[in-house]
Amino acid sequence: MNARDLIQLTLDPGTWRSWDAPADHERYGPVDEAYAQALAAARERSGLDESIVTGEGRLGGRPVALVVGDFSFLGGSIGVATAERFVAAADRARERRLPLIASPASGGTRMQEGTVAFLQMVKISAVVAAHRAAGLPYLVYLRNPTMGGVLASWGMLGHVCAAEPGALIGFLGPRVFEALNGEPFPADVQTAENLFRHGLIDAVVEPAALRAIAIDALDVLTSSPVVGPAAPSTTPSTTVVADLPDRPAWESITASRDPQRPGVRELLEVAAGPVVPLNGTGQGEADPGMLLALARFGDTGCVVLGHDRRAATGSPIGPAGLREARRGMRLAAELGLPLVSIVDTAGAALSPEAEEGGLAGEIARSLADLTTLTAPTVCLVLGQGAGGMALALLPADRVIAAEHGWISPLPPEGASEILHRTPTRAAQIADAQGVRARDLLRDRIVDIVVPEYPDDTAEAFLRRIGAALERELHTVLGADPAQRLSTRLARYRGIGL
Repeated sequence: MNARDLIQLTLDPGTWRSWDAPADHERYGPVDEAYAQALAAARERSGLDESIVTGEGRLGGRPVALVVGDFSFLGGSIGVATAERFVAAADRARERRLPLIASPASGGTRMQEGTVAFLQMVKISAVVAAHRAAGLPYLVYLRNPTMGGVLASWGMLGHVCAAEPGALIGFLGPRVFEALNGEPFPADVQTAENLFRHGLIDAVVEPAALRAIAIDALDVLTSSPVVGPAAPSTTPSTTVVADLPDRPAWESITASRDPQRPGVRELLEVAAGPVVPLNGTGQGEADPGMLLALARFGDTGCVVLGHDRRAATGSPIGPAGLREARRGMRLAAELGLPLVSIVDTAGAALSPEAEEGGLAGEIARSLADLTTLTAPTVCLVLGQGAGGMALALLPADRVIAAEHGWISPLPPEGASEILHRTPTRAAQIADAQGVRARDLLRDRIVDIVVPEYPDDTAEAFLRRIGAALERELHTVLGADPAQRLSTRLARYRGIGL
């Protein structure tokens, strides 16, 4: 698919407007006869004057800027004129506060311009970084092929990154690898699907689906909540301990372990919309037990990260899961979106691989990131809350607990083993440790408790949770940003005092 076809398929009809002035290649350096002939042939073949086109249009009625590569012009390669066009478009998008959608299709650096062309990737990366630093969304759709310096600069810097099915995506081209090493590159490594499996991209989608996904992502990312006293706020909710049933802790622990109990995925399906799933750390890891998504509760867009009880069955979360969660924390801070963390875990992975992968360090870094995050934060204790993996997602400006949610240093059976050398006293230990939502409220660990009823349907329960999240998001958005961090730190400094 060429650049013009993708633009027509993606944008609202009739809204595209080009930003491109005619390319002047001789302005940036000598153009020998062979290169001049190659440029002329590329113009004839593609109908373009360069390997990218830039401009603006509307997507779902929202103004956006686009940079779209076209492989038919010299293999989509990047030279000085190409880079200048990219930088000019990104600068213009940043000045006008427009989301930027980039879709490369390129073999990499333009060999006819050599090292000077290679170094253009530096300024392209820098202008993308400036766009992101301005708190503006940068979405990427990798097309077939996307290789070399293009992938290693603007191709891998998206807040959200998707790719075309079957696309060849990699750093070193297979032909070059074989020429240098005398053997073919292993099959199926440099494919969109393999990148997804390794947590390097968020989705593999057909070009026809790009429009809907981009609209949903921007619907969350550009909700641009006003933060501070001018934000729509509510009076902080409270729950009175005496109003909660005084049931044994084991009742909540048993309820939270029910295989039919809804988790984070069901919560998003029932109470949020739109939802755009994200995938992996972007650095070669993905943990099925950690869910990361962009979502909107009511009128408030947010980054959601949480323990996924469905995916985690038989596969406890390891250090990669927390690195994925920390990606979500960085997204929230960079885009100025509130963060919702959801606790529902039977505990962290206990294995040599988890220890060698730095599990303890990732828990520590997650705690440090959450306690110092500039974004507003809300935590939901939805179900189980065992050990360090639960603690790693807990610190927040406001904390909600489902009535049968709980937090414990270990699964109660483990605590019983430590104290009594038998797991059989788990129920007694749970009562003594104060793990219930009622106890967490008393100890000022949570702020409100959402009731659960014996005759509840899953949908009714999840809608109450969703309403509580929406209300608490308004509460944290209405707080004074200058005081948010100190208030959060004081909250945890005072636990137990």
